[in-house]
Amino acid sequence: MAVLPIVISGEPVLHRPAAPVTEFDAELRTLVDDMFETTVAAPGVGLAAPQVGIGKRVFVWMYDEQEEAAPRGVAINPELWISPPEPGIPGEDEVEGCLSFPGERFALRRSPRALLRAQDIDGKPFEITASGWFARILQHEYDHLSGLLYVDRLVHPEHRGAQKAQRKNGWGRPGLSWMPGVDDLEG
Repeated sequence: MAVLPIVISGEPVLHRPAAPVTEFDAELRTLVDDMFETTVAAPGVGLAAPQVGIGKRVFVWMYDEQEEAAPRGVAINPELWISPPEPGIPGEDEVEGCLSFPGERFALRRSPRALLRAQDIDGKPFEITASGWFARILQHEYDHLSGLLYVDRLVHPEHRGAQKAQRKNGWGRPGLSWMPGVDDLEG
């Protein structure tokens, strides 16, 4: 297993839809193992394949503060259904971050519930009904597979803050990444 570099906002793979997985093979198993290792090193609660430069419909989660699924899992070729989020300005309890927009945190209103249908590492279908922060994690990672970062969903004034952070950090262009366990960008 290896820790992989995480690409930063501006890398093209982050901003386009990911391709379906068609081969459930040793290469996919290695990618998933490496994604778990990278999530631990970052540290994070989820990671999508585009964040490590791979344009495939795969994400992992590592979140044990829920009873709706295994504390650690992988979703391959997922579909996600959500109820509409409550209208209004997001509160301080809705602040999230992203390993591809490292060290920054902004509030985003998300749906409190989500239904995930996906395949596991062997290609077997499964379904999870999630709520609370686990539902937020699934929505965040699923967005990555559609070419969206959470900052793309922000509303004013959070959106303006994210734009300023991107300029300040010199992001928004190809070729930028950071190495979990080496670079301390999530501090």
